[in-house]
Amino acid sequence: MKIAVIGGGPGGLYFSILTKKAMPHCQIDIYERNKPDDSFGFGVVFSDETLGEFLKRDMQSYELIRSKFAYWDDIIVARNGEQVSIAGNGFCGCSRKTLLQLLQQRCLEEGVNLHFEQNIDDLSQYADADIILASDGISSGIRTKYEKEFGTKIALKKNRFVWLGSTKPLDAFTYFFRETPHGTIVAHSYQYEENRSTWIFECSNETWEKHGFEVTNEEDTIAKISELFKEELDGHPLLTNKSHWRQFPHVTNENWYHKNIVLLGDAKATAHYSIGSGTKLAMDCAIGLSDAVIANPTDVQAAFQQYDIFRRNTVEMIQHAALVSLDWFENMDRNMQHPFYQFAFGCMTRSKKVTYENLRLRDKSFTDKVLAEFNNNQLSAPAAFSKFKLRDLELQNRIAMAPMGQYQAEDGVVNDWHFQHYTSRALSGLGLILTELTAISETGRITLGCTGIYNDNQLVEWKKITDFIHKNTQTKIGIQLGHSGRKGATKKPWEGGEPLQDSWELLSASPLAYTEKFAVPKEMSVSDMDQIVSEFVQATKNANEAGFDLIELQAHHGFLLASFLSPLTNKRKDEFGGSIENRLKFPLRVFNEMRAVFPKEKPMSVRISATDWAEDGISEAHVFTIASEFKKAGADIINVSTGNTVANQKPQTGRMWQTPFADAVRNTVHIPTITAGYIQDIDQINTIILNGRADIVALGRPLLLDPYFVRNAQAYEQLETEIPNSYKAGISHLYPLKAAERKQLEGMKKALKPKSNKK
Repeated sequence: MKIAVIGGGPGGLYFSILTKKAMPHCQIDIYERNKPDDSFGFGVVFSDETLGEFLKRDMQSYELIRSKFAYWDDIIVARNGEQVSIAGNGFCGCSRKTLLQLLQQRCLEEGVNLHFEQNIDDLSQYADADIILASDGISSGIRTKYEKEFGTKIALKKNRFVWLGSTKPLDAFTYFFRETPHGTIVAHSYQYEENRSTWIFECSNETWEKHGFEVTNEEDTIAKISELFKEELDGHPLLTNKSHWRQFPHVTNENWYHKNIVLLGDAKATAHYSIGSGTKLAMDCAIGLSDAVIANPTDVQAAFQQYDIFRRNTVEMIQHAALVSLDWFENMDRNMQHPFYQFAFGCMTRSKKVTYENLRLRDKSFTDKVLAEFNNNQLSAPAAFSKFKLRDLELQNRIAMAPMGQYQAEDGVVNDWHFQHYTSRALSGLGLILTELTAISETGRITLGCTGIYNDNQLVEWKKITDFIHKNTQTKIGIQLGHSGRKGATKKPWEGGEPLQDSWELLSASPLAYTEKFAVPKEMSVSDMDQIVSEFVQATKNANEAGFDLIELQAHHGFLLASFLSPLTNKRKDEFGGSIENRLKFPLRVFNEMRAVFPKEKPMSVRISATDWAEDGISEAHVFTIASEFKKAGADIINVSTGNTVANQKPQTGRMWQTPFADAVRNTVHIPTITAGYIQDIDQINTIILNGRADIVALGRPLLLDPYFVRNAQAYEQLETEIPNSYKAGISHLYPLKAAERKQLEGMKKALKPKSNKK
């Protein structure tokens, strides 16, 4: 087999070493446009996990690289002179030039042919190769030539960054955050060899422009940065190496191979430097590709398919984590408002891979500081079990039940099913229960099984539930009031969810059907609006009489009020369409009139969709306007959801996937928020709340089959508060069991904890 490797970076070199070792009769030629000792950038970072993989694959490479590494276990987060050190992280750094030289040495030892200062743009010179490996970097000429075949997508991210070096020695990987008159600048800094450290400076484009930085003016960059970070640099100079300001390109490819060409490294996929995975990703993929070629020495296409199958999911997970991390840095200015330890905790947990418990196992002294700051300098209950107050309503903890349709009502009346559903979750110790959508009118229901509160019988049956909860538990209960709009008159979900044959007249902001199967709704007239307002007001009075502690206004998921807010569903030409201010008029009128008749001591929430997950949908700026206007009108908290506005949405789901939207609203509009969305355990809840990303975490589906989630979480945390007397005898059995399970889980986490490779 003949292999031509285009680009002499770490990925291409390491692939060649491994493949030549296993297939000594294979001819491998590496073609690099630069000189052997050229290198752009300063240092590279690896985790202990990556070093361990090097050890397993090629002991000689491992020993060579290991001998040149700078090691550290600590990460320091510093902000405007204040800093905290977090231990137990296990990282190492190496000069990029040194790494390349060591890998070049290993290539020569194994018989790989190295060709430097080559023109690598002419593919015809590799026509006789069985495999052409394109590892020629972010700006890959080969990938660009075949970008349609590869399905290449490149998205430039918002922040600006510049890669510099310094003679400043560092004892730990350090994030230096510095507030300037024009915004926040951060330095991602680490030592990679004696008296040499990497400093990647990053800021928003607005901050970059206001400081007057220039893309290629290295002298100006150094002068300004040196002054801004003079305390951090402590008299040490900054060093350049083609240090031009850039925006990070997020590169993805639908196809990793085309004919006999296969992509590797940054040519294939990029991962933001904030998770230190660019070189790691390239070398891990080099291992995967080498394994595939070795396993399929006579079938190149089979090798490429194996490479894709075994590596794509991991690569996409790393890229997702990198994007989440990148997003945190793109919102540095918003995050800087937090108290220092909360800010540092947010920095450490920004990619979602690290949680409160991970950090607690690594460095309990740090998480103790975070928790003490959160609890006003007292080490008390975990964040999830801290109290939270809205007006005169105090919640015993910050765990809520999200509104989940049960579709079990008859004529809008709740029954034994609902009594069991809500009271059992209240007995489990939730801080707050939010009911399923409760319709303000018969034609405001989604299905014939939806609950309502538009007549006396419904009010009486709801009151039986609230009375039981108030008498027997500390849980508070709120009702979500809404109108289905153009998404009404459907069958129950388990019946297919399609429109009813005998549909009632649907209403919406504009006459746009939800799907082709749905009836076209009537565009609401002013008289329709008056009628709807009166129904919301009466439902509010009924809810108060029924004993609800809180009302949540439904203005999300494309239902009636939400149809006014999104530009995808509001195409009106009158005063209720067009600008966000106009689109807000009717929903705000509804809220204001509800607020006027609901007791002042009781809080109100509004649930909104912060994105439509569709092109030309609602913008972040408009979401901030919506939340701000509801805040001015007297809303106490915003329940931040996303999507379900249009049928052709493309949501990006995953763990805690809606939390960034709650974070943005909370910390931009400065109003408490509720978040939800694939949140599964108490560790995630504690992490979200300690981060200041939301104030209440609402669980939906986890509570359907585990109504006693909170009691299990209390046992996990060994908290014995707010348990009904009749249930306290269960402590002696459940609590030892959960303590043993936690010990076992922590043992597994400790086994996966980074190990020090210090010599």
